[in-house]
Amino acid sequence: MSTERIDGQEQPYWPAGPFKIRLPFVHYKFEWPDYCQGLLMCAVDLSAIPLMAELLGMPFEVALAVVVLNGLFYLTHHLLGDPVVPGWITPAVPLIMAYCSTFPEGPERIHALVSFQMMLGLLSIFIGATGIANRVIAAIPQAIKSGIIIGAGFSAVISVFKIGGNFDTFPFTISIAIGLCFYLMFSPQFNRLSRNGGFFGLIGKLGVLPCILLAVVIAPLFGEAKWPEFQWTISSPDFATLWREYTIFGLGMPPLSMFLTALPTVLATYIVLFGDVLKTKSIIGEAQQHRPDEKIDYNPNRAHLVFGMRNTGMSILGPDVTMCGPVWAAMQVVICERFSKGKKSMHSIFGGAGSFRWGTNTGLFLMPIVTLVQPILG
Repeated sequence: MSTERIDGQEQPYWPAGPFKIRLPFVHYKFEWPDYCQGLLMCAVDLSAIPLMAELLGMPFEVALAVVVLNGLFYLTHHLLGDPVVPGWITPAVPLIMAYCSTFPEGPERIHALVSFQMMLGLLSIFIGATGIANRVIAAIPQAIKSGIIIGAGFSAVISVFKIGGNFDTFPFTISIAIGLCFYLMFSPQFNRLSRNGGFFGLIGKLGVLPCILLAVVIAPLFGEAKWPEFQWTISSPDFATLWREYTIFGLGMPPLSMFLTALPTVLATYIVLFGDVLKTKSIIGEAQQHRPDEKIDYNPNRAHLVFGMRNTGMSILGPDVTMCGPVWAAMQVVICERFSKGKKSMHSIFGGAGSFRWGTNTGLFLMPIVTLVQPILG
């Protein structure tokens, strides 16, 4: 099957019930700029490791196995027709950690996390399978949708600039890198330069990658981080210990009472998750206005099925405190901005989102890449 599409129609796919299967090189063109961004941004995925070590006492290699499994599940979104860069349910992480911490450390706390993630996954699958998600989104007043989206933006800014936030640690790095990022993504002047191809065209295709590489250099120069200390190795996740000591294969199923206890916190987490779905629909809708040549089918019901299956699968194979969310909003904006610049910049949104997540999965195994960006990502 050709990766080319008829203008105004969807990118080619294989229909499979509610899903639309798209494979790299078969149904979409691979986007190397987004793949390279993913190679570096894999370090963000790895930042889940200290959270799991704190909550469950997981050794590094075991927690790395959870991150790798989560990375593989990230791929299911674009492969099954959901045009997003998936991520965590970040705002709910403190809530989930607080809930699980009420249980004694050891098998009981692991069971609490397993039951929580499984309940969230099954709830999401139910909502997606019954078609409730579309009806709920249609019923929500536009003012509330706008409030959720604007609030998410303010929340992201506040998390960086609040007292004790990242701006306190990296003031010069963030100021300079954000300035460059805004110029590359939103400046009409740079947009004109990049359309002419050449050097500026190449920079325009790289998204936020130049900003990340600039930050790697700026932070040590201003004394805000150390120079990278490269490790020339391949990472080695410990799946055997994970499945023996931290999953239902070794510990058995949690008691029914734990599922019932988790329900109120699961519902609270779902409210956060649903806000991410609204945010995703808005971001993709705006990108669609700039690219009438590709019809983007973002279906909240299908999205619920995919991240519901991810959460259910992870609860069985490797429970994860960050949970499986519908979108990594910051990277979704980056991908959609590059997509909005035209077909020459990004042929299909599935190519951009998919290539990025193929990149993060590759990067998880390459310690030189991880150690390059580790100082600026904490």
